[in-house]
Amino acid sequence: MNRALKLAYKREILTAQTLYQQGDFIACFKSLERAHILGQQSVVRHTKSHWWMLKVGVKLADKKEVLGQILRVFAAIIFSRIWVPKGNTGGANVSAFKSMPIPEEFKALLNE
Repeated sequence: MNRALKLAYKREILTAQTLYQQGDFIACFKSLERAHILGQQSVVRHTKSHWWMLKVGVKLADKKEVLGQILRVFAAIIFSRIWVPKGNTGGANVSAFKSMPIPEEFKALLNE
């Protein structure tokens, strides 16, 4: 993972953590989706984004999100180095196998 990509991921995770502490779980989740796109090719970063999504799901008492994230945490550990669907935002509201458009501001970072 190149330096610019690492910094962009770190910025999104730190934003998400700040929003989580402030209790703004909806905005937090949006930052986690962005972090997921940036970090999904790293086992640690990919798993961390799903772990935080799980925490948000618990705070929102969203059973679908909690179950989806529990499965995705394990999948991230196993599959991150093998295959990931590019651009996937990582929430339980989308298929874990669906590639999605990469946001314009991330294309250069992800070498698209």
